[in-house]
Amino acid sequence: MTKETNKLWGGRFNESTDDFVKIFGASIFFDKILAPYDIQGSIAHATMLSEVGLLTIDEKDQIISGLDQILKEIDSGKFNWSLDLEDVHMNIESRLTSICGDAGKKLHTGRSRNDQVATDIRLYLRDNVDGLLVDINKLQIELLDLAEKESSTIMPGFTHLQAAQPVIFGHHLMAYFEMLSRDFERLEECRKRINSSPLGAAALAGTTYPINRKRTAELLEFENICSNSLDAVSDRDFVIEFNSVASIIMMHLSRFSEELIIWSSAQFDFVELPDSFCTGSSIMPQKKNPDVPELVRGKTGRVFGNLTSLLTTMKGQPLAYNKDNQEDKEPLFDTVDTLKSCLRVFTQMLPNIEAKRDNMYNSTKKGYTTATDLADYLVNKGLPFRDAHEVVGKSVSYGIEHQKDLCELSLTELQSFDDRIEDDVFDILSLEGAVNARDHLGATSPNQVMQAIKVARSSLK
Repeated sequence: MTKETNKLWGGRFNESTDDFVKIFGASIFFDKILAPYDIQGSIAHATMLSEVGLLTIDEKDQIISGLDQILKEIDSGKFNWSLDLEDVHMNIESRLTSICGDAGKKLHTGRSRNDQVATDIRLYLRDNVDGLLVDINKLQIELLDLAEKESSTIMPGFTHLQAAQPVIFGHHLMAYFEMLSRDFERLEECRKRINSSPLGAAALAGTTYPINRKRTAELLEFENICSNSLDAVSDRDFVIEFNSVASIIMMHLSRFSEELIIWSSAQFDFVELPDSFCTGSSIMPQKKNPDVPELVRGKTGRVFGNLTSLLTTMKGQPLAYNKDNQEDKEPLFDTVDTLKSCLRVFTQMLPNIEAKRDNMYNSTKKGYTTATDLADYLVNKGLPFRDAHEVVGKSVSYGIEHQKDLCELSLTELQSFDDRIEDDVFDILSLEGAVNARDHLGATSPNQVMQAIKVARSSLK
């Protein structure tokens, strides 16, 4: 048998790793994305080792200089990634040793790949969460701009996808602003739990060396320190929490996508999506397909799948670290990239959406969307609501039979259902009257829409 000589952990082994097992077990194909964070963590670790006397100043300087050189090699594409070295950590450590010799071999003192990778993932995720928070704000700004532009545009509001009551298009858009605001808050809360340092937990039990975990946490700008070494290296709940938040954000984007798909159809014709965000058909020349919203809707399932994958990966693991946790990275990286791209494409698409105001208005006239207003009118005239509900139901039935909307019925026709109805009823049966009457906090009047936009702009971080 040939003794393993090309592994940094090969001292205990008498057989070479099977060639297929090398490929099966390697993570270098995807975890090299962590290289900048691995180097960042290693610089902090070397600095701390020097301060507690486990490295000389010269050794620390050699290590940091070598790590800086490696980062430049990676950025320039000149770094030679080796499958034999399995992962990002061993590739960097091997190259560091080739640059600065014994000093490079000392870097791993007082740490393990277990706490190293947990640190790298937290640094990576913290960085990307910060970027995603910015992306959400950018999308919210575009929503506010479009909502303000459409702050008096009347459209049908729906329940069960049936025309229900008149609303302002800007008010409808502001609903998505509110969803994104809660998404922003969830992401901020998630960041707090990401921002804890596992470095120094070592393999699972800590280390016998006199390390200073507070110092490495300070150098890496972690707000907290993972207080149990077993938990620090083995759990990925912070990754799962992020994917849960990402799934909720994608669910909101998917709902918005679904509405854009419906609204842009010939049957609704409420909005015109920009040509640059649509495609045509290879056989039907008239087609304009809403590809971007459809892709966002489809990618939502992908992010949901990543969350399920991560939960399943973790659910059966005993403490502490297990190789299963190598499977945490691809779903995480994919979710980050997918969410980032979906937020950005929405942000670019929204300013170019054209509302077809006349079509929205005319559609609102259908479906008896002011029926509730007539019921409220009768209640204000002294009729109990349940009785008013029955009266309006009969008037709607009459309208359907005679193909007239409520506002098209004559006063005589309306009074045949209840003699309390007078000329002033037509003020509330008009679409403008219906939306203007809803002039309280959170309601759909143009005045309230503009107030909501003003408050929203001042709330953005």
